[in-house]
Amino acid sequence: MIVTLAGRRIDPQNAPIARFPLEKSTTVRGNIKQLLKDNQVTALVSSAACGADLLALEAAGQLGIRRRIILSFEPDRFRNASVTDRPGDWGTLYDRIIKEVEAAGDLVLLNEEKEDEATFIRTNEVILDEAQKLAHEAALEANTETRDLLAVLVWEGKPRGSGDVTAAFREEARARSIPTAEILTQ
Repeated sequence: MIVTLAGRRIDPQNAPIARFPLEKSTTVRGNIKQLLKDNQVTALVSSAACGADLLALEAAGQLGIRRRIILSFEPDRFRNASVTDRPGDWGTLYDRIIKEVEAAGDLVLLNEEKEDEATFIRTNEVILDEAQKLAHEAALEANTETRDLLAVLVWEGKPRGSGDVTAAFREEARARSIPTAEILTQ
């Protein structure tokens, strides 16, 4: 099974609406790890933002699962924009995972210019493309037509309004007929 994942970043300090409080990260990490085990996942494709992405990448690494990371920008710029700008010690985890995944040849850089909704939606599309590619390769290796692929959303369970990149990920997965599952952050 190949899993592609997207979800919420950890809430900023004093967030007016709780979507993924830092104190829920241990529970969410455990739930992600269990999903990976239960589905006998062989590869995970995601980005590497603080919160859902890094928790999943860490769990996959602990389980010996292949990890492919898609970054919108070069690693240092992404780290500043999407990792270390929220509460928690995400920078050290990010640095270690990026180093491991790059050494394995599974780090994909898109070199986007802007940090906006459209960029992150395009990144999600590439994440889904890469997951479908890995699922197809796995099916060829196994000499089967079945392409076991699951899109996982790690979020509070509902869109936050227009411009919600996680909701866009879900809709794109559904448009591609990829089954989805959710892990709640609250």
